[in-house]
This record gives sequence, C-alpha cells and structure tokens, in this order.
Amino acid sequence: MSQRCDGGKRGEEEQDVISSYVAVDLETTGLDPKRDKIIEIGAVRVTEGEAGDTFECFVNPYRSLEERVISLTGITDSQLNQAEGIETVIGRFLDFAGNLPILGHHVIFDYSFLKRAAVNSGSGYERQGIDTLKLARKFMPEDSPKSLSAACRYFGIEIKQSHRALCDAFAAHQLYQAMKKEFGQAKSEAFDSDVLIYKVKKEQPASNRQKEHLQDLLKYHKIALSVQLDHLSRNEISRITDKIIAQYGRI
Repeated sequence: MSQRCDGGKRGEEEQDVISSYVAVDLETTGLDPKRDKIIEIGAVRVTEGEAGDTFECFVNPYRSLEERVISLTGITDSQLNQAEGIETVIGRFLDFAGNLPILGHHVIFDYSFLKRAAVNSGSGYERQGIDTLKLARKFMPEDSPKSLSAACRYFGIEIKQSHRALCDAFAAHQLYQAMKKEFGQAKSEAFDSDVLIYKVKKEQPASNRQKEHLQDLLKYHKIALSVQLDHLSRNEISRITDKIIAQYGRI
C-alpha cells in the first residue's frame, strides 16, 4: 500500500532490527538542520527484508527554493506552496515509522532533521539507525566513491530517479539488502543498528517585537525576504536581523 502524507500506526511490535526497519530519505533546502528545512520525505517500511507500505510527502519550507536545489531535485516552489508544513507532516511520519529503526545513506543527516522537527512539535524521537554509507565504506574498495548513486552502481542496483526522497529511500533499502546478502553471513556484526545521537532543544517562536523590528529593517533598506516571517523561530529571525544590520546598517 502506498501512502502520500499519511502512514501506519505507531507502536510496531518489536522486530529483528537487521531485517525490519524504515528506509528513509529527505530532500532539504540545505545541509544544516539548524538553518535549513525539509522539502520532501520519502520512506518505505521493510518487514523481514521485504518492502511494504510507503510514505511520500512534499513539505512546505515557507521560503523560496534556491536555484541549486531546484536543479538538483527538480522540485519547484509551486509544488511546495500548497503543501503542509513540517509541524503537520512530522506527526504522520512518526505514526508511519513507529518504533522501527531507520535506515539511510548517512542516516544521521536524515535523523537530525527529523528529530528537530519532532522535538519542535512536542514529540520525542529516539531511534536506532542503520547507515548504508558506513557499510559501503567498510565493504567497497577504498578508492571507490561512496555516494548512494555510486554505491548502487557498484552493487548493480538501478535508481529510478536520484535526489527524490522515495526513490532514494528504496535505493538505500536495496543497497543494504545487497550488501547484507554478500557480506552478512561473514560480517553479521557490521549490520547491527546503532543508537542515533543528535541533541536538540525545542525552538521558540519569534516574538511580535522581533517580527516588527525585522519588517522595519526590510522596509527601510528596501530588502525582499525569501522566507515567511510567521514561520521563523526566535533564533532564525535573530540571525536574519543581525545579518541585515551587519550588511546594511541600522535604521
């Protein structure tokens, strides 16, 4: 069963962490979970090595995409403008993923964005993780590139569409299964999941006073901002305000 912006029930029964997991991939506006935003979530629930239900959802970042992101992903502002924000989407993803470990290529990247979103929504999110990048570094030749697409080529896996979340989540799942099939019997310990560690505190919304000050600065210096003020946190709006003052000066 394929799902778009909805998922299964939280609280999956305990399963073999090596064979059962949620493969996940995100597309984001950049690489820093403190500053950048999720724009697409793709995930596939795997039970005893078999892919099952999927989760695929655009996420509104409440900001305009940079050209490099549009070029890389093919995702456009018009596709995201009508999507829901992460504050709504994250709950459905957590329901879909349940208590299963998550699998991804450099999985701590995806986990850091997901945990930040979960904490901001008032939910905890502590999970085990399986990193296919770590496995690729262990089982591929040292001089071979280890990106998801390169690792899949090495193991003969076809990716239908790179840099789209659900396709890359499927690719990470297939890569894991290929490496497990070839090396799992001799190196079973390498395929254990690890505790994912990313510390984050809940972000506070920007105050009305901060918003008014920033709006006055924008108007005074005739600056057009590509982000929506109502969706900025206190720290985000403070960084933007400081950057404008440093570059253009005060009112």
